[in-house]
Amino acid sequence: MSRRLTLVLGGVRAGKSRYAQELAGDGGRVLFVATAEPGDEEMAARIAAHRAERPATWSTLEEPIDLVTALTPLVPDFDTVLIDCLTLWVSNLLLQDPDREGTPAHIQTQARRLIDLYERSDVSWIVVSNEVGLGVIPTTRLGRDFADGLGRVNQQFAAAADDVVVMFAGLPVNLKTPGPQGR
Repeated sequence: MSRRLTLVLGGVRAGKSRYAQELAGDGGRVLFVATAEPGDEEMAARIAAHRAERPATWSTLEEPIDLVTALTPLVPDFDTVLIDCLTLWVSNLLLQDPDREGTPAHIQTQARRLIDLYERSDVSWIVVSNEVGLGVIPTTRLGRDFADGLGRVNQQFAAAADDVVVMFAGLPVNLKTPGPQGR
């Protein structure tokens, strides 16, 4: 299997995680990277359900913020890295800086570092993220900062990706696949 970066986008409960796991199922040794933190009982239940859905043969890394540092020593030991998801990762980065001073630039830098790690590796990556650009404009500054930050991160990953798929009602729609002569 040749190295590929696949970005899987979609709304809430659109089937992103299921689709990404199906893609990774053919990926040999899989490292699942979880960015969620159990902030309340409902989120803890969601995390437990996601854990139960993953194959027992996969390795799991739970890292909410510093993906590059955590992934760097591990990536060479795997054939596929599945990150689920950029949405919570961007949220975690945003909430890490309560005054949000310099956060947009910091988030962009962290996303670039993550893409650079992929580009230095020989491993396929599948990255899941929510598409937040189809909804209403948030009424709070924090909400707008989140939507702006995630939108920019999604654009960075889409530009670097070999394949971009958006999920609608459980159905994948291919937005980007290289043709015979590349992108």
